[in-house]
Amino acid sequence: MPGSDNSHSPAFKTSAWISSKRYWYWLSVLLPTIPLISAALAIRTGTGSWLWFTVFFMYAILPAADYIFGIDEANPDDELIEKLKDDRYYVHIMYVVTVMHWVSLVGMAYVVSHYEWSWFSILGAALSAGIINGVGLVVGHEMGHKVRDKSQVACAKIVMACSGYGHFSIEHNKGHHRHVATPEDPASSRLGESIYKFSKREMPGAFRRAWSLETERLQRLGKSEWSLDNEIIQPALLTISAYVLMLALFGPVMIPFLLIAAGFGWWQLTCANYVEHYGLLRLKRENGRYERCAPQHSWNSNHKVSNLLLLQLQRHSDHHAHPTSPYQVLRDYADVPGLPSGYPWMFFVAMFPWAWFSLMDPKVVAWAEADMNRVNLDPDLRDELFSRYHNPQTV
Repeated sequence: MPGSDNSHSPAFKTSAWISSKRYWYWLSVLLPTIPLISAALAIRTGTGSWLWFTVFFMYAILPAADYIFGIDEANPDDELIEKLKDDRYYVHIMYVVTVMHWVSLVGMAYVVSHYEWSWFSILGAALSAGIINGVGLVVGHEMGHKVRDKSQVACAKIVMACSGYGHFSIEHNKGHHRHVATPEDPASSRLGESIYKFSKREMPGAFRRAWSLETERLQRLGKSEWSLDNEIIQPALLTISAYVLMLALFGPVMIPFLLIAAGFGWWQLTCANYVEHYGLLRLKRENGRYERCAPQHSWNSNHKVSNLLLLQLQRHSDHHAHPTSPYQVLRDYADVPGLPSGYPWMFFVAMFPWAWFSLMDPKVVAWAEADMNRVNLDPDLRDELFSRYHNPQTV
């Protein structure tokens, strides 16, 4: 009606919240500053335990914030998607984030090398830097999907070079998205498989698949896989150059610091891969091909705070259904498997297999309607899992 006030309608509030998120996404820029702020407090107070603060922030403060602020159920409609999807504002945020990740890594390296700390404090600093390296891979993941935008692809390589994981975009785009939620995918975890067992096939499997895919691409072009056209070698050279420079400037303490920071950054990605598709399976058709990847083949999380910090990576169902959609337009689905918390808490729980299995195995069984033929199973435990859970008539 003319003159009516729609400011209190659900549709208006949803649109207003989605529009306001354009400012809240700047939290992803602030995240890499947390280790630097905690380092400044450590220097000021002379208390090295402040160098552990980012670890506490990741595994305690963020899960608490997710619990307090709850779920984001707002979805952009088609009109708003058209308005948002090509807005370069959201890309510029990621460019700033890329710079901040390098500032954070180099800043922490300086602090570790120029002040007297116990080895325990240095470990806290390295793990904190590793958490931020892991978050950098989230940003690299988002930009790495925009294969038609050379500037985003270049920035993806730069930010992933922080942790020496420059092969990720190739493996992820051409390998994981093709084979996701199948036994053939080293980056899809299986029911009954602990994160530690998963990591032993995921980390080397991801690199082998990336190198094989890049070798095939270059051979089709008549080029050597050892040429500078190799998109794995390009970010690797940046990593090596930066690490050697920091070693020369900041001394031998950089060897354990950078190795731990890189390794723990890789671990964050392993945690993400582990929780995102645990136990979910795409079924094979009669022609031997797997069914098309659908939103139901990813675990979803709509917790507000961690989604803002992680650029809505946790809306993973829509991401796999529409891999090139930019983060600002990713949507929620009502009928997809849902995680009970955001990634920070799920990563923490995953490190305790008994707790993870207790929490997530019943959810996988319920999703599959107790039909273990519909579940991606650890082959070493197949008989045991069938005996324990297979009973499709009960659901």
